[in-house]
Amino acid sequence: MATVPQVRRVAVIGVGPAGAIATDALAKEQAFDVVRVFDRRPIIGGTWVYTPHLPAAIPSLPLLLAGKGDVAVPVPEQFPTETPKSEQVNSQQLRFSDSAQHEHLHSNTHPDIMGYTQEPLPWTLSGRSVQRYGLDAPFRHREVIRTWIEDIFTRGGSDKHLSLHTTVERAEKVNGEWVLTLRKDGGEKDYWWQERFDGLVVASGHYNVPWIPETEGLIEFDKRWPGRIQHSKHFRNGEKYKGKKVIVVGGSVSAHEIVHEILPFAQKPLISSIRGDPIPSFGWTPFIHLHIVIKKQISSLCPTTGTVFFTDGSKVKDVDHIIFATGYTFSFPFLPVVQERVEKAYRRLPGVYQHTFDILDPTLTFVGMLGGGFTFKVYEWQAVAVARHLAGRAQPLPPVADQQRWEAKRAAAKKGGKDYYSIAPDYKDFFEFLRKIAGDPKEGTTGRMLPAFCDEWLTVWKGMVAHKLRGFEKERERAEEEVKQEPLRARL
Repeated sequence: MATVPQVRRVAVIGVGPAGAIATDALAKEQAFDVVRVFDRRPIIGGTWVYTPHLPAAIPSLPLLLAGKGDVAVPVPEQFPTETPKSEQVNSQQLRFSDSAQHEHLHSNTHPDIMGYTQEPLPWTLSGRSVQRYGLDAPFRHREVIRTWIEDIFTRGGSDKHLSLHTTVERAEKVNGEWVLTLRKDGGEKDYWWQERFDGLVVASGHYNVPWIPETEGLIEFDKRWPGRIQHSKHFRNGEKYKGKKVIVVGGSVSAHEIVHEILPFAQKPLISSIRGDPIPSFGWTPFIHLHIVIKKQISSLCPTTGTVFFTDGSKVKDVDHIIFATGYTFSFPFLPVVQERVEKAYRRLPGVYQHTFDILDPTLTFVGMLGGGFTFKVYEWQAVAVARHLAGRAQPLPPVADQQRWEAKRAAAKKGGKDYYSIAPDYKDFFEFLRKIAGDPKEGTTGRMLPAFCDEWLTVWKGMVAHKLRGFEKERERAEEEVKQEPLRARL
């Protein structure tokens, strides 16, 4: 089995919820001489930073569909150095720098299974959440979440490790060290330098690069009708779609959230295109509504007429917007050894054991590259296991061959996408695996103690889902009542 070389210097990439808890776990382990944290945004929060000022559009649909949308940029040959700004390096749109946040975004899970053991989420409700779900609403506004992430850094003193507005443009292993090529936006110029580390924690998230399924006529349609093809990442508010004929593609959380954000404004009925069945935890309830028409998967688009065809044989004409709420793909252009693997796989992070540990390099780890529920809480279990692993205090991982067999078996069964990186429904097994790897903190340190998985969390999870579904049902009932009242209003 692979042993971890002595790690004294650790770099963390990303200051979202995963990067925040990873940094805190590393600092509390009291085993490292250097912990540095880098993020390209100017403030803490990762994908929870709202960026309405940045371009909300796909830079090139053909490149995105070809898997070449997010690529490494050229770096200088000598360091430190300065370079003039360029479109290739500094374009926010080309670099997918905007976040997947919309104006009214709220969390979609319960604070008790979202917060960390030492950092519970505040019970702060927005007026919108109270109006839609009542005073016991478990959902938190995006800025409450972002501030909570920031507080993890500031209250724990981990902000001293931060270097914001700093992009990691390359991370490569050279002579046993991780060499990070860094770029800071200096206004009129870019400033470049390099730093060296023994271990690397990648917590850069997986909500950066949209994934859109290849569809006959899609590229030609986008060229003929620019602006009609969109991705949920670029949705900002429902008002933009007032009076517009809209199709929302997808059956997961982002799809039904956007459907209900747009519904009060869009031309009725709103069309929901779903391949197969929607996400099991919520089912069809979010899509059953008087003003929603459910259709099958889009089969093709006609660029000449603008007509959209579906696999059930139906078609829709004169569509103003098609919003693909179809998820994201992994992308690590700054990490060549991983990006090469990602480009050969289908929407998954290959060569990584249990979504956390690089199989061939024990000094390379990942936090937050998973889904399926229990985010963010599961990030804490990953972070502590990673911190102990890099400190040489964790239980040994299985032999490399066993880790590779785990990956091969999962890839064969799950293929890629959400199925592969989801930890549902085996939450308890995954939490307990990480807790076993982490073990207890070393005596005399401030290392974090991971509690055993609490079965009550599953009850809370189910209650949260029921709460959300009740909200959708109430919206449906209100719409039906309004239709009943229309004849009466007409007579008056």
